[in-house]
Amino acid sequence: MAKAATKTGLIPFKAIRAQAEKRKGGAAALEKLLPAKPNMKALAKMADDRLLAEMTQRVFSAGFAWSVIDNKWPDFEKAFLGFKPAKLVFQPDDFWDALLSDARIVRNGAKITSVRENAAFVQEIAKDHGGFGQFLANWPSSDQVGLLDLLAKRGSRLGGNTGQMFLRFVGWDGFVTSQDVVACLRDAGLDIAQEVKSKGDLARVQVQFNAWAAETGLPYVHLSRICAMSIGENRTEQY
Repeated sequence: MAKAATKTGLIPFKAIRAQAEKRKGGAAALEKLLPAKPNMKALAKMADDRLLAEMTQRVFSAGFAWSVIDNKWPDFEKAFLGFKPAKLVFQPDDFWDALLSDARIVRNGAKITSVRENAAFVQEIAKDHGGFGQFLANWPSSDQVGLLDLLAKRGSRLGGNTGQMFLRFVGWDGFVTSQDVVACLRDAGLDIAQEVKSKGDLARVQVQFNAWAAETGLPYVHLSRICAMSIGENRTEQY
């Protein structure tokens, strides 16, 4: 991949896009693989229970076969009362204890507890901002690191890639530091570790994506996907 740097020392995105187009069969073929542009108006209107549901699905999917969680999801919805924060925050300890032996869901005690804690988190944010979706929609993509930090500190089990995948699945416009994206960034010359875990590395990734967004005018999710598709195993689905 071309390594010509801009005046700021950051790598121009056009070289990365050209590589992705070559791997995927041309510009038109690459374009078809990109998701729809993020709709912040739709996100702002998303109900708190749907956001808590997605949050929970990402938490339970972390380190587990996604297909198992997907297949059980209708029962998760029933077991957790449709993920209505106002209902969940008032459930007594007995309700949560019973879930530990409920065969309808994956009986992971720490993750079950996270639903209780995240229901309170969502309700608190929603009260202050007119809805959790409104809060997310108003947060700028240029400070994804700040949003991830908030999710990790105030939410439960939302640190690392779980927080990133939650934002991706609800339609927030951001990047994901997947294996392919990190490989792309490192190949482009960004000085980060093979696994992006430190605040310093995340800050460097943010600066790079901010520069690419300013250069191209593309949404961050497209930048992230194109970056992933420019390198690594040539899979159909790359984050």
